[in-house]
Amino acid sequence: MKIAQIGPLMESVPPRGYGGSERVVSYLTEELVRLGHDVTLFASGDSVTSARLVSCVPTALRLDPHVHDPIPYYMLMLDRVRECTDDFDILHFHIDQFHFPLFRPLADRTLTTLHGRQDLPDLRPLYFGFSEMPLVSISDNQRAPIRNANFVATVHHGLPVDLLHPTFNPRGGYLAFLGRISPEKGVDRSIIAARTLGIPFKIAAKVDRVDEVYFRERIAPLLKGPGVEFIGEINDQEKSEFLGQALALMFLIDWPEPFGLSMIEAMACGTPVLAFRRGSVDEVVDNGVTGYAVESIEEAILALPRVLTLDRRAVRNRFEERFTSTRMAKNYVRVYKSLLTRPRLADRAYAADTKRTVKPSEPVI
Repeated sequence: MKIAQIGPLMESVPPRGYGGSERVVSYLTEELVRLGHDVTLFASGDSVTSARLVSCVPTALRLDPHVHDPIPYYMLMLDRVRECTDDFDILHFHIDQFHFPLFRPLADRTLTTLHGRQDLPDLRPLYFGFSEMPLVSISDNQRAPIRNANFVATVHHGLPVDLLHPTFNPRGGYLAFLGRISPEKGVDRSIIAARTLGIPFKIAAKVDRVDEVYFRERIAPLLKGPGVEFIGEINDQEKSEFLGQALALMFLIDWPEPFGLSMIEAMACGTPVLAFRRGSVDEVVDNGVTGYAVESIEEAILALPRVLTLDRRAVRNRFEERFTSTRMAKNYVRVYKSLLTRPRLADRAYAADTKRTVKPSEPVI
């Protein structure tokens, strides 16, 4: 099958540091190539892939100090994709909805994975207006605000099975946070829980420009106390050690998390997860096996001792059963094939038109 993967441009594919969507696009692309498909990746020129790479900007937009508005670069990328649509069986987009107007006539050969939150009110009319565009959710919960949108499948994220290595006897003695510093990610709540129980807490996180004030005013003061260490961004090579040596991953979020890649990264390392029951958490965490989902800081403090007793081999085994990139890629291939075997939009419209009953007095238009 000839497949185009159209990735985000803000980070390279895969990203050098933080970047969940770009990381998933990379894992999917590499696994599709490994499965024998002919894959082309549209992404930034500093991306690294075994697929054919079409460079749409020289470097990731976030790393280019001359870029102030990313939209023109997405428009240029979409024009490049449009010029070669006949080269592909499937066009798989990972860039929100930028492509909808341009690719509506080719809706039958497109697939759009929604990587972000969907509870924003302005999105509802967009999906209604472009109801032909097939969508994939990354969790069932992500669909809740837009249940009538054209979802064709839910495909959970996956990681290469040998990307991160498990640690079954951790010696770090700390709790971990991995991701991005922002109010909804709950780093402050995790610090409170860790300090209440007297357990050291390490934070490996990115701080975006929009969150610098929040970090400076709300998080930085908490770092001055005992037992908390801010490490900054880390890459995939550093995650096995950071997550593997941790007693547990703290995921005390306060937003409708569409998936939560750091949860399965921790599971790949054999590390259990303590999370707030928000968004996709109940779909990702197997309560009592890979971690616990709770409702409040008080519950988190009470549950943490139980989290630390979970069998880390069982955590790793459940990751291998549910969250590998092989499983993810095969699920996407099934979706691609189902789209290609469906009647085309034009054929469906013609079939519907021929069933229309025309009264003798009614003019045929």
